Amino acid sequence: MSPERVVSGMRPTGALHLGHYHGALKNWVRLQSEYPCHFFVADWHALTTHYDSPEVIEASVWEMVVDWLAAGIDPKQAVLFIQSRVPEHAELHLLLSMGTPLGWLERVPTYKDQQEKLADRDLATYGFLGYPLLQSADILMYRASWVPVGEDQVPHIELTREVARRFNHLYGREAGFEAKARESVKKLGGKGSKLYLELRTRFQEQGDEAAAQQGRELLAAAASLGQADRERLTGFLEGSSRRILSEPQALLTEASRLPGLDGQKMSKSYGNALAMRDDPVSVTKKIRTMPTDPARVRRTDPGEPERCPVWQLHQVYSSEATREWVVAGCRSAGIGCLDCKQPVIDAVLAEQAVFHERAQPYLDDPALVRAIMADGCDKARALAHETMRDVREAMGLAYR
Repeated sequence: MSPERVVSGMRPTGALHLGHYHGALKNWVRLQSEYPCHFFVADWHALTTHYDSPEVIEASVWEMVVDWLAAGIDPKQAVLFIQSRVPEHAELHLLLSMGTPLGWLERVPTYKDQQEKLADRDLATYGFLGYPLLQSADILMYRASWVPVGEDQVPHIELTREVARRFNHLYGREAGFEAKARESVKKLGGKGSKLYLELRTRFQEQGDEAAAQQGRELLAAAASLGQADRERLTGFLEGSSRRILSEPQALLTEASRLPGLDGQKMSKSYGNALAMRDDPVSVTKKIRTMPTDPARVRRTDPGEPERCPVWQLHQVYSSEATREWVVAGCRSAGIGCLDCKQPVIDAVLAEQAVFHERAQPYLDDPALVRAIMADGCDKARALAHETMRDVREAMGLAYR
């Protein structure tokens, strides 16, 4: 088990747009070179809101994976898989639901927010109420340390931590725990055992969090320990019982600054998005017809960039020199709106040219995408099998 694993997923409900790239995928590309990463297609999550139109999901899964690969996600660095191809997710979700208070799910902020935003859909379903717990199962299955999220998703990670804590409290009580833990300590060797016990004392008697972190790192690096020993010693270090499920931390990501074509948040449902792999003619037309500062009725009218949606795109795509040129030219009416839009068009097309180039081999041979995902699903199931073995054993379901 890696103590630093990252887990994240996306719902396949349509083509990915540039907001997805700047808001999530760019971050995934960076993370895959820093941590062991598991990125999954959350097709069951898509059913919580699109249960009556599953054809949208089926049509979107493979296109979304191609978008991931086009963005630079590397299957040699990260494990890519499809949620529904790892049925252990459903089993863990079910088992966690046995002990999760109903009120915990009802108080998740996005539960009511999504009901209001998707008022045209009937979301008074068990699946929609339980989706935060399914999300917790997705994370806990791989004993993730980090989950990249925006601020609006932090409550989901807090729920996941509470679910893990409650599970460990209910099922982590092990007969003869301390005696077994001290036997496990011996497997660290002479120096390792001594250091571990010193770090445990510093944490439990002095509250030294750095000592606790050093102890966790020591356990993670100890090749002599099996999974059960490592979990037992983690609990012994922290003054609790055996830790079966790990409590993840939120890895806060910067909110996407990329607006839609009308200045609102970029969204397919708003009709203001640029798809990651839009064709150049379409991109050019969409940006050239973007609304601008309403004060610029005529070419000779001066404008104010802060009132113009195009300026928000300059903030993402243009250099400081270009932005200075835009500000001066707009406020003096020295440049027209089409002049202002051209550097944005050029920058977006240059970015998308890379996406098109990376995607082409997978479009030419779709079997490559299937093979990548099949391999990733096998790797994900191997980890899921380990977790579910421990969960079943803890819950008394390992009998034959």
